Amino acid sequence: MLILGEKYKFTEFEKQILHKKNITLNTVEYNRKNPEEVLQEIEKLLKKGKIKIILLNTKAKVADDIVRYLTNIQFEKDIELISIETFMEKYLHKCYIPEENTNLHYLSDIKPFTTFQYIQKRVIDYIGVVILLLLTFPILIYARYKIKQQSPGTSMFKQLRVGQNNKEFKCIKFRSMHLNAYHDPYTRKNDTRVFPWGNTMRKTRIDELPQMLNVLKGDMHFIGPRAEWNILKKEYEQQIPYYNERHLVKPGITGWAQVNYPYGRDIEDTKQKLMYDLYYIKYWNILLEMKIVWKTILVVLGRKGV
Repeated sequence: MLILGEKYKFTEFEKQILHKKNITLNTVEYNRKNPEEVLQEIEKLLKKGKIKIILLNTKAKVADDIVRYLTNIQFEKDIELISIETFMEKYLHKCYIPEENTNLHYLSDIKPFTTFQYIQKRVIDYIGVVILLLLTFPILIYARYKIKQQSPGTSMFKQLRVGQNNKEFKCIKFRSMHLNAYHDPYTRKNDTRVFPWGNTMRKTRIDELPQMLNVLKGDMHFIGPRAEWNILKKEYEQQIPYYNERHLVKPGITGWAQVNYPYGRDIEDTKQKLMYDLYYIKYWNILLEMKIVWKTILVVLGRKGV
């Protein structure tokens, strides 16, 4: 793949995904002042390798000569000419997010679920909770026992999380840290606040199971964006463009971001997960919902959680 410009810089995680799809990245810096040099570099790369995709990834408007050349060459050599926005959705199944909240019309096609979609979601919620409860009831009992054994105190706790339309609710989870250890919102690798069974619960997502009660109450869906801590939400919305778009829908126990992106501990990780959340909202359908369920099972069995 030939990438024209560096408006968006691919992460190592994204490069790994593209590599598995046999897509190699070749970047050509876009010099607006000297488009002839840019055109020569493009021609050189096209002659050298088997380029099947040309990605337009420039901040500035591309010179007319280059546009004409690329438009003609895509038909001559059967090359896909694609924008960064379309590429992200087609090949990485996530939405591109600009660096700034400057365009009020950007992501305007990402909207809350329709009434019919909401009804479908609630049916999935109830079916999902019933099945999950039947499958995990012994695990719930065992988890409660192990928590009290390794860290005396209550087995569950409530924490203010942000739901649909930025409405806060009390999210119910199994306690995976020692009592009074939730003052720091960031969990670090080998965090000493997390007791052994708590670590196991995080990796297998067992700590999320009590959120079934939130689903039945209507605070959450079975599937949706992660319910974020209200303290972190205030920080994220200041630093990540379009962050609040994810609150157009109710959060979920599992979701598209959770099954596609590893656990992250910083702003960039949160931005990456937001890109998956926005894709989920934009392209929601029953098949995508079922795909998330299947990938969640694989994540749990592979213990690829937090």
